[in-house]
Amino acid sequence: MVGDRVRTARSRKGLSRKRLAETSGVSQRYLAQLEAGEGNISIVLLRRVAEALDHRIEWLVGADDPWNSDIMTVMALYRGATAEQRQRVLEILDPEHPSLRRGRRIAMIGLRGAGKSTLGRMAADALGLPFLELNVEIEQASGMPVNEVMALYGQEGYRRLERQSVERIAATSEALVLAVAGGIVSEPETFNHLLRHYHTIWLKARPEEHMGRVRAQGDTRPMAGNPAAMDDLRTILTSREALYAQAGIHVDTSARTPNESLADVLSAVRERGILG
Repeated sequence: MVGDRVRTARSRKGLSRKRLAETSGVSQRYLAQLEAGEGNISIVLLRRVAEALDHRIEWLVGADDPWNSDIMTVMALYRGATAEQRQRVLEILDPEHPSLRRGRRIAMIGLRGAGKSTLGRMAADALGLPFLELNVEIEQASGMPVNEVMALYGQEGYRRLERQSVERIAATSEALVLAVAGGIVSEPETFNHLLRHYHTIWLKARPEEHMGRVRAQGDTRPMAGNPAAMDDLRTILTSREALYAQAGIHVDTSARTPNESLADVLSAVRERGILG
């Protein structure tokens, strides 16, 4: 597919392979292999080819053909739209009101040690809802512990089961409190599904409290053999902060007792009218 698109783009611009090689800095021989679908080209070199063709690199590798699909045009227009215009587009494309999709499903998100399991269970009891940990659902679906899932299927296999579990729970449960793993935000499709089908609550805390709570639970792995563990934790928090912030509700658990944080969670849930 990539070879076909490069060859088509070159022909439409009236460029010889020699001229494209000179402009892109990629050899004629390598371009011939690329156009034949045999070249294992790097991202760096493919970007050079795309720029020489006055193309975006995604035009060459995306699922949609930029010449025969309106998707690319819509994407370009959406990038340049205002926040208000984007919201109107989303309402047109997805007219179903979010509250109808979310039902009374609540998902606790945040980094490990934020209190998702503890507060999730406490909130579920207070609200009279079932409580479920996503990793438990994954274990039941796979028939093995999560660490074995990771060892056998790798990160990709675990993320696939995670996505399936998030979708299955939304399809079969109208009301519950769900605690999810902190890394769920790293998978755009899974996280977007979560945001659309669950009322999300971001439990946030200072890095020192995250680490302290994990160690208090008897888990010393974060610090074992890694003197830079705290710096790594801060880096992870910083990189994920904008994603976690997409949650509808933010609750800061720093310097708060579980009961105080629970009161904050319940207050926010009631203010939003999540349970009707």
